[in-house]
Amino acid sequence: MDVINFFVRLLKDPRGVIASWIAMGVGPTLGFIFLIVFIETGVVFMPFLPGDSLLFAAGVFAAPDASGHSALPLAWLLPVVWAAPILGDQCNYWIGHFFGRKIVKSGKVKALTPERIAKTEGMIEKWGPLAVFLGRFFPFIRTFMPFFSGITGMKWRRFAPFSVLGGLVWSSLFTFLGFFFGRIPAVQKHFELVIVLILLVSLAPTIIGAIKAAINKRKKNVAEGEALQAAEEAAGAEQELEDADAAKNADIAADAQSAVETA
Repeated sequence: MDVINFFVRLLKDPRGVIASWIAMGVGPTLGFIFLIVFIETGVVFMPFLPGDSLLFAAGVFAAPDASGHSALPLAWLLPVVWAAPILGDQCNYWIGHFFGRKIVKSGKVKALTPERIAKTEGMIEKWGPLAVFLGRFFPFIRTFMPFFSGITGMKWRRFAPFSVLGGLVWSSLFTFLGFFFGRIPAVQKHFELVIVLILLVSLAPTIIGAIKAAINKRKKNVAEGEALQAAEEAAGAEQELEDADAAKNADIAADAQSAVETA
């Protein structure tokens, strides 16, 4: 239960969580940040961890205050947030490469829904290794992308450059957003709302994709229903035509029989 409460608090108030870590020292704080980002990227059944908002909050603490002091020196923070997603990707790739199909078939990872699997595989099929870079900016997808890259047999030498580039750009983007904008009074005052907005923006492509998939599925079901109805109507019309022909033939036979009897 304590673990669940920790993750809930991390989702709701990453700034407060990091502040509690800082009270223990810079070293432990950097270690926890590395661990959370690494797990979100490197462990396929933990895609719900808030990497975006955690990096933003970490960037806020890296920004110097009025006295020029920063709780998390940027020169120490950046190597940590760069290394965590890159190493996490490599870990997840090899998990997918060696154990991926068994994990998917087992059905034990509930986050691996058919829709998410199809979306991830669709991105890989469409974009190839570039999907590894693009997938970094989509929650859930960034956890599944290296995993399925390993499953599909994408060569590591093709996977690694895009993984490294994606990890560097993604972690730098959200960290520097917090660093440059986190100290703005309006952001400080409405920090929880900012975190919610970051989560919504991050999840927007996934939500839109899910809505589109639902709409397409509904259209497909309607089309299949209409096609089935048309086939049934055609079959009914054909049966009526056959019945009419049979009746006509029966009448002709009866007339012929009557003529023979009369003769």
